Amino acid sequence: MSTTEQFMDILDKQRLQDGVVHNQQMSRREVVESLLEKQHHAELARLVERHSSAELGQVLDELPLPAAAALWRAIPRERENDILWELSDERREALAAGREPQFEGSKVNVFELTDGGRLRQVPVSGRKDLEGVKPVWVDLINTSASERAFIGAHFQVELPDPLEATDLELSSRFYIGDSDDIHLHSNFLRERAGDSRSVPVSFILHAGVLFSVRDEELPVFRLQRRRALTQPGYVTDSIDVLLDLYGADVEYSADSLEDIYTTLGEVGRLVLNETVTDSQAASILANIAEEEDQNGRIRGNILDTQRALNFLMRARLLKTDQVQTCNQIVRNIESLNSHTAFLFDKINFLMDATIGFININQNKRVSQLTVFSVVFMPLNMLAGIGGMSEYTMMTEGMPWPISYGLFILGSGLIGYGTYVALRYAETRRQRPLRSRQG
Repeated sequence: MSTTEQFMDILDKQRLQDGVVHNQQMSRREVVESLLEKQHHAELARLVERHSSAELGQVLDELPLPAAAALWRAIPRERENDILWELSDERREALAAGREPQFEGSKVNVFELTDGGRLRQVPVSGRKDLEGVKPVWVDLINTSASERAFIGAHFQVELPDPLEATDLELSSRFYIGDSDDIHLHSNFLRERAGDSRSVPVSFILHAGVLFSVRDEELPVFRLQRRRALTQPGYVTDSIDVLLDLYGADVEYSADSLEDIYTTLGEVGRLVLNETVTDSQAASILANIAEEEDQNGRIRGNILDTQRALNFLMRARLLKTDQVQTCNQIVRNIESLNSHTAFLFDKINFLMDATIGFININQNKRVSQLTVFSVVFMPLNMLAGIGGMSEYTMMTEGMPWPISYGLFILGSGLIGYGTYVALRYAETRRQRPLRSRQG
């Protein structure tokens, strides 16, 4: 049974139940009809929840108008806009009084190329704003599947979900489609208030237009938009836009590496102190682990960018000046690779040094406990002797305060002598080490 038939069966059953109740002669019929209406609405809502917006749009187009109107009343308000993208103009006019779908909760940036080499942004809030537009770059942020499907159908290109696209194997993330479209799926760095992560972005080059699809705003894209809108002659086509985005991402990664250098410099000054407490060591290890994760993320992103640029050069799509720009970006990436390798070595050194201080602190505590146990070992023996009956026999003619006072005094002298002997042995052991260091 098709999805439309499922909805039709439920709507027919509900219509029959309503008719039976309406024709019955009963008291409080209005209450029964109200309860039955709520039950029908809940039943439809559960069925609606299990279907996508595309499926619901198809069902609403195929159902007779009265049944479609009943189903439309069961659609949650937060899903109405998404389903409006799927409806035909005639059915949308009948169900929603012709209400146009809007890009709610998402952002669609459309840019046209002017004669001066600048990008001009076209305001877009609904689908009618796309009519007659000849863009060079279409940037989609947090768009739903229905919105991507409409924009793709308008420009005759298939726009993927960026989260699904970047889950592909590396060999499948850069390819030429059946209609000669160029598909690239890359990760871009995002840092905000201590939250650093990689954001997947899908690029499609189709008919001279660059489509970028992502779920979050990125500083690299804001920088590119600002440059392209203000600087004349900055871009000449969609490939220039793409190369500038990759170049800006490499610059942003370089800035993040400088921040890692600064953080590790502060950590190094703490580690190279003569003493590091356990609480300081815990904080240092946390900072080192965070910077190591950030360094690895940067290295992965720039290598991903390098693979994308190599793919573009192998595809022979670049003009001479674009090849030069691409080679310059690749050289910048290679220089950053050496920096990330150096940072990994520095991170490992600081990690080993911090763990070494933790071991030294533990050894100090163990040494103190050892000295403590050695000092009290003869005292324990004397205490055992003092608790024996032979000791009371030996001091039978002596008052007990004097005998036990002498016992305590002797125990203290023995313990102090043991401690002095241990300190003297430790001093003799360290003296040759100091002479060799001098």
